[in-house]
Amino acid sequence: MCSRPEPPEPLRRVAVVGGTHGNEMSGVCLARYWLRAPGELQRPSFSAVPVLANPAATAACRRYVDCDLNRAFTSAFLTARAHPDDPYEVTRARELNQLLGPKASGQAFDFVLDLHNTTASMGTCLVAESSHDVFAMHLCHHLQLQSPELPCRVFLYQLPGEESYSVHSVAKSGLGLELGPQPQGVLRADLLARMRALVAAALDFIQLFNQASHTGTAFPAFEMEAYRKVSSVDFPRTETGDLAGTVHPQLQTQGQLASR
Repeated sequence: MCSRPEPPEPLRRVAVVGGTHGNEMSGVCLARYWLRAPGELQRPSFSAVPVLANPAATAACRRYVDCDLNRAFTSAFLTARAHPDDPYEVTRARELNQLLGPKASGQAFDFVLDLHNTTASMGTCLVAESSHDVFAMHLCHHLQLQSPELPCRVFLYQLPGEESYSVHSVAKSGLGLELGPQPQGVLRADLLARMRALVAAALDFIQLFNQASHTGTAFPAFEMEAYRKVSSVDFPRTETGDLAGTVHPQLQTQGQLASR
């Protein structure tokens, strides 16, 4: 990865988003806390805005109400004419696009950090669109260096030719934090503390970058291992689509990646 992350200008508009999925409680609880007491998110060179992305799903403690909000930030959804029968999450995606974007407009937030949990035993995963987001890659490297004793994998979700669709894709740059294992609708104190520390470290890096942009200081070049999706493997099913198998007891809780 090159030695100087883009953009060349300081980042001023930053958002920290929780509750994109309403039953992933680390981000939900942190977003609610920061909405009441946002001082923890402030740095000398910028102010980070806390956002509760999916209030209806959060109130119901469900992943979503009508459809997955984290798949709703495509041009097809964002530019279509609004209709009263639109899924709740499509309407909410348009609202967030106006708040944090508009997507690909050049006027969007400089950076969005999106907070997630998973039931998979994957520890900490940093989710970026692609390696072309050089700033996000430098941030990933910085976060890995903070706790080298803990696994902190990088996942690049955007396939070649595929449009980005996540919440943080509306910003000029963004990153998702995915921590697990944590059951849906349950809060684990250790993962809450880990996520809170990662957010603080990410904001500290943005502060360092803003300081370096004033002096022209370059960040060291580095190499980093990252993962991409190769294929999806479903459970065995019957001809009618019902489950015909389950995870073997020796493999239970050993999985490291799950659906976002």
